[in-house]
Formats: sequence, C-alpha cells, structure tokens
Amino acid sequence: MKKITFVFIIVLGYIANAQTGIIKGNVIDKQSETPLVGATIELLNVEQNNGVITDIDGYFTLKNVPLGRQRIRVSYIGFESITLPNIVVTSGKDAVVNIALIESFDQLDEIIITSETSKAQAINKLTSVSARQFGVEEVTRFSGGRSDVGRLAANFAGVSSPDDSRNDIVIRGNSPVGLLWRLEGIPIPSPNHFSTAGTTGSPVSALNPNLLKNSDFITSAFPSEYGNAIGGVFDLGFRKGNLDDYEFTGQVGVFSGVEAMAEGPLGKNKGSFLVSGRYSLVSILGIGAGGTSATPNYYDVSYNVDFGKSKLGNFSLFGIIGSSDIEFKGNDIDEDDLFAAEDENSRADSGFGVIGLKHQINIGSSSFLRIIASGSFTGNEFEMDRFINKNTSQERIIKYTEVDNTESRFTFSTLFNSKLSSKSTLRTGVLVENFKIEALQRDREKQPDINGDGDPDLFTFIDINENLNIIQPYVQGQFRLTEKLTLNAGIHGQYSTLNEQFVFEPRAGLSYKAGKNHNFNFGYGLHHQPVSLPLLFLNEEINGELVQTNKDLDFVRSNHYVLGYDVRISKDWRGKIELYYQDIDNAAVEPFSSSYSTLTEGANFGFENDRVSLINEGTGFNQGIELTLEKFFSNGYYGLLTTSLFESKYKGSDGIERNTPFNNEYVANLLAGKEFAIGKAKKDVLFFDTKLTISGGRYYTPVNLEASQSAGFQVLREDLAFSKQNDDYFRWDVKFGYKINSKSKKRSHQLYVDLQNVTNNENIFTRRYNRLTNKVDQVDQIGFFPDFGYRFQF
Repeated sequence: MKKITFVFIIVLGYIANAQTGIIKGNVIDKQSETPLVGATIELLNVEQNNGVITDIDGYFTLKNVPLGRQRIRVSYIGFESITLPNIVVTSGKDAVVNIALIESFDQLDEIIITSETSKAQAINKLTSVSARQFGVEEVTRFSGGRSDVGRLAANFAGVSSPDDSRNDIVIRGNSPVGLLWRLEGIPIPSPNHFSTAGTTGSPVSALNPNLLKNSDFITSAFPSEYGNAIGGVFDLGFRKGNLDDYEFTGQVGVFSGVEAMAEGPLGKNKGSFLVSGRYSLVSILGIGAGGTSATPNYYDVSYNVDFGKSKLGNFSLFGIIGSSDIEFKGNDIDEDDLFAAEDENSRADSGFGVIGLKHQINIGSSSFLRIIASGSFTGNEFEMDRFINKNTSQERIIKYTEVDNTESRFTFSTLFNSKLSSKSTLRTGVLVENFKIEALQRDREKQPDINGDGDPDLFTFIDINENLNIIQPYVQGQFRLTEKLTLNAGIHGQYSTLNEQFVFEPRAGLSYKAGKNHNFNFGYGLHHQPVSLPLLFLNEEINGELVQTNKDLDFVRSNHYVLGYDVRISKDWRGKIELYYQDIDNAAVEPFSSSYSTLTEGANFGFENDRVSLINEGTGFNQGIELTLEKFFSNGYYGLLTTSLFESKYKGSDGIERNTPFNNEYVANLLAGKEFAIGKAKKDVLFFDTKLTISGGRYYTPVNLEASQSAGFQVLREDLAFSKQNDDYFRWDVKFGYKINSKSKKRSHQLYVDLQNVTNNENIFTRRYNRLTNKVDQVDQIGFFPDFGYRFQF
C-alpha cells in the first residue's frame, strides 16, 4: 500500500510539473546593449516565490511557471526596473522575452524605480515620437489579420488600408511607396508574394510572423539611422531559436498556408537555429482566393542561425526566400474579378530573397560594433495575351503586355554604439547599397497603330541594365538632460550615383515626463526619397530615339513635425494623442499644365508608363490628429480604439490643390478580445476577438465614358483628378478559438475560425471601364470570407 501511495504521489507530481511552462530570455543595458550579469527576474502574482538571476551572458530561465498569461519584474541595482505583463505561457513552447533596462539617471545604488513596459515605446532607444513596437502575439491574435504584419499595422493610429485585396500600408496619407522595410538592420525589398517593381505591398505577405521578435513600426520623424523613405519604417527582427531544447511547430491556415518550423540549440557557445517553410494551402486544394477564381501558388522559407559568442564576437546568418505565381484564363474569369479580364490570358510570376551575415562584437564594457553584409533580389514577370474579336469567327490572340523586372542588391552596413555615460549615448554608422537593375516592359495599351497591322503597336517603355549606389552615413545621440527631459538628435546623409545628389537631413526628438503618468513628445525630421525606379527609367521617343528623360530627377523632400501626449490613465489603461504636419516638395510632375504627380502613385501593381520629361516642381502636405485608447491585456481581456482624422493634398504642375487617392479623411478601429481559462486545472483557453473598422472612401478620378468608348480603352477625366470619393468603408471581423495545453507532455494545440466581413458589406474596389460591355462597371471588394487555422507545438 505504501508503494502504491508513493507511486501515486510521484505521478501527481509529474502531472503537476507538466502543467507548467518556462519563461526564458536575456537582460541587457538598453544604452550599451551589453548583458547585465546578476539581474533579478521575479514571477509575480503567484502563491509561491519564483525568481532567478541572469548568468554571465545575461540569460535566465524561469521554470515551473503556471500556464496562461504571466507577469514578471526585472531589476538590477542602479537601473530602473520594469515589469513585463502578458507573457503567454503554454505547455508546447517556451516563452522567450528580451529585456532592456535603462540606467538610473543619478546612479542610484539602493533605490529602484519601477515602471511597466508599454508597446507604445519603441525598441529603438533613439526614437521619441510616432513609434510602437509589436510582436508575434499581436500579429496572430487580432481578427481579420491573416497573420500579416502589414494588416496588423492597419490597426494602429495613422494607418489606413481600406483594401481587402492588398496589404499596402498608407501612413498619414502618404503613398505606400514611402515605406521602408528593414530586416535585422538592413533595408530589404518588398517582403511579399506577387509583388511588382517599385511597390511595397501585395495580396499575400511572405513574412512569417512566427519568426519575428518584438519589432518597431515608426510613422513619422524617424531617427537618423533610417533613410530613403518619407512615409514610415517597418523595422523587423528575427528572434533566436530555443537555446536549450528542440521545439517544433506545425500549422495550417487559409492565407498563411501549410507550415513546418523547427528550432533548437546549436554548438557549444549558446548558439541556436530557427527555420520555417510555408506552402500555400489554396494551391494544394486547387481553389481561388482573395478576389479571383484563379489559384495563387506561393511558398517561402525563413531562417535565423546564431553561431553563439566567441572571441571574435557573435555571428548570425539570416534570410528569406519566396516564390509565387498565378495564371488567369479569360474563359474562366468572372466580370467582377479583381485582377483579370474575360478577354485576356495572363500569367504573373514573382520571387523575393534576402540573405545576410551579421557580426557584432563588444568593445570594452559600454560599446559595440555591428557589421552586416547582405544580398537580396526581387523579380517579377508578367505576360498577357488579349483576344481580339472574341467569340466571333474573326477571333485571334495577340501578345499585348510583356514585363520582366529583376533587382539585385548588395548591402553593407556598419553601426557603432557607445554608452558615454548614464546620461548620453552615441550611435554612428554608414549604409551602402549597390543596385543592379534589369527591366523590360513592353505594352500595347493606349498605343497607336503606326505599322498599320490593325493592332496597337507593342511599344518598349523600359529596357535597361543599370547599376547605381545609394550611400547613407548618419550620426545620432541620446542626451538625458534631466531625469524628466530627454533629447534624441542627429543627422542623416544620402547620396545617389544616379542623379549625383547629396543631401543632409537633421532629425530631433524631445521627450518630457511630466510626472509618473504623463509624457509630452516633440519630433522633427527632414527626409528624402528618390522617385520610384519604374518611373525613373521610362523611355520617351525623341527624334526617333528612346531616351530616359526622368533619370536625373532629384529626391522628393519631406519635412515632418509631430507633437504628442501620452497619459497612463490607470494601471492597465493608456491614452495617446498626436498632431502632425508633413510638408512635401520636389515631387515629380509633368512639364506642362497637368494634374499628375508622383505622390499619387503606388497603390496597385504598376505605375503609369506615359509620364515622361518630369520635373521636380510638385508639392503636397499631410496633416491630422490621431487618438489611441488602449486597455492592456489584464483580467482576461483587452481593448484598443484608434482614430485618425487627417487630410492629404497635392498640387500638380497646374497648381490646383487636389485630394490624393489616399485621403480617406478619417479611419477608426475598435478591437476587443476576451479569454476564458477552462477545465478543472484552468490550463486550456477559450478566446474571442473582434474588430470593427470604418473609414472614408478613397478619392478617384472619374472615367470619361465617351472618350473611352471611342478609344477602346479607359480614358480618365484628368481635369477632375481625384475629385470623386468612394462610399465609406465598413468591415466587421469576428475570431474565436481554443487553446489546449497537454497535461503530461510538452505540446499544445490551437484552433481558430476567423470570420472576415461578417456582414458581407460590399465595399467598393474600383470603378473601371469595361471594353466588353462598353460601360463603366463597379467592382466590389471581397465579401464575407471565413479563414481558419490550426497550430500544433511540441
């Protein structure tokens, strides 16, 4: 009997231990980014004490952590301690957190100031305004997000994306091409499937959120280390793999596809590997998705290999590779297809890849040097044949469009960071990018029949093989003037070998803590960006020769001004308000009186191909106010309300002030979610999430129906450019699911159903001339669409 009792106790103890998880991570000095040895980590809100200290590399492991959302406090003598809430602990995967502490202003030896971390604060310590960090938990939690970081950003104040077919990010009325994508500290091409040259969005993301660590999204007046953008910055990073155990994930979702991921320790120097591959589910099932009856095929592989620390420093290898294709057959296309027409056969192929080697070495106890070398490529091909006199005895097919674009990029980046004291930090570096661009674009659209064969001529708009360099040096610093007042200031430079233009860009941000719960911010930044490459290399026929008359255009210039106020309403509630004004000049416009401006480009798969001999005399501005009210996840629920009221205007060479196509005027998002711990052990979770989005419709240029009928192709009323507005956009998404944590093994399951656009609201996609019906048709966006997913971690 005693033996049975003993065995029973052992089994109960094993089960009890199995119903716990692990929190691990590292603690660093935020200013010097060096590890803090002996920092204390305490698990809060539990009956018995559970605490550890960091080792010589700043790492820690908290074991026997109850499942669910947990909270830890991190402290170190002489540093301001912080608490981290909402760490999701499961039985299938260790929870990993990276923590940065800031040294106390007056080098306190005994007193520790405690604050709570906030997603409103950027990871980049030199960012003062218009920034927010986000993590994988948010990307996968919010309803309607399709596991897409671009669609996640649409929930934040200042961002509008009322287009269900693409994940373009419109920041404060700027064109999506104003966005800078960065991965592990280097600029990268658009990380999307089905992307095209010069664009930054597409229907499907190639970024796997399961590999992302907490990253920054910056919408204005960004610090000096960021350049070649006027709209905003997505500064992404890959997390490291598990340093102690091998872990695996299997996942399936309608948009994210079928996924397998593995991670674990590597070598003897605390190295790790993390690798994941995804393949489109709709391709496996052979069905259409996202507004078309054609089947999209895509896959991507992402990885991050950390070789651990050595005498030579820390080396890591990271990268992404993705491929996608889709074929449209005119006979299978519906008239309301978002991407194809009934009298055309077409095929689109695209590829995207990044590989980078990063090296970081500490120099003394308060400085480090980081060097990154990377190569990347992006390419797209598009061919389209058109039926002439379809469904008649004279039916024939001609080659109508041919596109073949490839951009190869080699990037070299250095960054030196030094903590001069508890009150000042210096950061300087240089970024060098070499671009090799091969592009071919031939099209018959809007062309005359000069050769007399009865068809519009196939004109070569672009045919280039070019090399160019962009060099960006920068220096910036943080100065804690007082315990409450912090100044971030610096200067960024940019030089292009294409137009041989060099510019200096001053940046500054000021933050003032008016008490424990109030913070005022001011930011200013001067930013430049070249005109999009598909426009720079357009051909113009002059005296029988093809000349690139846009090639020497100057950078577009933008001045950002931001004033912000943050308030901690209570322990779990935060409010934020920002006012901004952005003044833009040097935009490219036509040399004669015209409504055209390059500020209106970038919202679809291509650019206009007949805008040549452009000059840098266009202007524009964006101004607005943003409100955020956020309830952090506590007591089993969260809430987020973001509202943006803004105005986005531009002037072409005709001097008339017009709306940009991105001037929705207002956007409001309401998100909320609730979790219920269920079962006797309260280890499983039932969750519900919902999202409401409403915004003004986009402005568009009306079709000149009579001229279109006469020409046989769409002709717009350019004298009335962007004078009409679509109806308001409305969408309601509902997501619910179930998380199951194993009783006895390291494994967990998660299932969800995401009902997108549950009211089946018919939001407008476009109004366009249909050459088959000879009238202007309205095409609506995707209606009600159910998404689902399943994840298994072990």
